[in-house]
Amino acid sequence: MDINELRQEIDSIDRQLTELFEKRMKTAAGIAAYKKENGLPVFDRERERKVVNKVTEMTSPEIQVYTKTLYQTIFDLSRTYQKKLINPSSELTKMLEEVTASTPLQRPDRATVACQGVEGAYSQFACDKLFTYPSIMYFSGFEDVFKAVDSGLCRYGILPLENSTAGSVNTVYDLMKKYKFYITHSTKLFIGHSLLAPDGTAVGDIKEVFSHEQALNQCSEFIASIGAKVTVCKNTAAAAKMVAESGRTDCAAIGSKDCAELYSLRVLKSGVQNTDNNYTRFICISKKPEIYPGAKKTSIMLTIPHKPGSLYNIISKFAALGLNMTKLESRPIPGSNFEFMFYFDIDASVYSENLKALLCELESDCEQFSYLGSYTED
Repeated sequence: MDINELRQEIDSIDRQLTELFEKRMKTAAGIAAYKKENGLPVFDRERERKVVNKVTEMTSPEIQVYTKTLYQTIFDLSRTYQKKLINPSSELTKMLEEVTASTPLQRPDRATVACQGVEGAYSQFACDKLFTYPSIMYFSGFEDVFKAVDSGLCRYGILPLENSTAGSVNTVYDLMKKYKFYITHSTKLFIGHSLLAPDGTAVGDIKEVFSHEQALNQCSEFIASIGAKVTVCKNTAAAAKMVAESGRTDCAAIGSKDCAELYSLRVLKSGVQNTDNNYTRFICISKKPEIYPGAKKTSIMLTIPHKPGSLYNIISKFAALGLNMTKLESRPIPGSNFEFMFYFDIDASVYSENLKALLCELESDCEQFSYLGSYTED
């Protein structure tokens, strides 16, 4: 047989498979109705194991592993379909519908916004990008920003979430979980770091460099080249202010060029970051959910059982519903024994029924589940 004949045979087999798959899913719908009526769980591990053992015995040894994978995929699709039929909505999906209907068509131009740092910090630039006329209140720490929003002192807070070079700001994720806040918007800023120092200071004079921990990491190659000691500050603007007020001529700060103007420093060298592709993603948080038209990114956090296949079972739900995962990251849960919290970003319209089905399923299946918000990214 030539390749065209073989392909025709494959096409014939695919037609049969499609018909049988549809018949199987319709039967699964009947099983879902029975389980719902009798209060039975969708997942039956013993039944699935028996089916896998039976069908692999029916196939030749060289394709048994592929048969097992095929049926695990079929089980995933069947469970997702059954759960969608049994629980078409949840408290979370109802909340999403209510919030999307009640949120104004545009975010406000004016708002009182909490930022970590001082004037000239990158969070201020992110705030100015998101709001036309913000009234900014500055706070020293990330949690202080959350407290300001929690108390009602500020409607929103601006915080860095991840950097293309240094990775995620895990403290912010932890605080999102602690305060149960929501992301309303996000924006990406190009981070171009400069070496800032008082007049009369030369690069060769510098013995100590002040900046935020992430900025220091992002400029590690340059710092190593001048052999300077590093001192961590709460943010880049605070570092610039500290250097300006120090009276020293043997130290410098790493920050934005705007900080040089704000604190009467001189730019000794610009572009000192390790890479020109250096972006930080900032989020705008609020105490209550706000979902604006066009929201097409959703962020969630969850924990899963510490056993083989747990993460695969979660990821398979994305595949079953045709949803694109743009971020998956894990970190240990403090005080736990090898337990991890997983962070997901999902690229899907908030109006997507498949997204709602996924959130509904994850909320019911996971040990801990936190919905962080649906939003647009500027």
